[in-house]
Amino acid sequence: MGNLNRSKIQYYVLCVETFADVKQIPQKEAFKYLYAHKGIEFLIECYDAEHTLSLDDAVEDLTRVCRNNGGNLE
Repeated sequence: MGNLNRSKIQYYVLCVETFADVKQIPQKEAFKYLYAHKGIEFLIECYDAEHTLSLDDAVEDLTRVCRNNGGNLE
């Protein structure tokens, strides 16, 4: 996973929590979904750009990435 520090981990957790809230699913299910459909991988790889955007933008990006990798949540 490369170089993880506290602020990156906090950002990843915040993104999962926000995704869960927006999609109205439990946080555990949100993590499983994001992990299975490469959303977590996307957050890690694109952290430098993603963390400069709003959380709404991050959720939109995660939705798109997951959809492109077989996810079906809108």
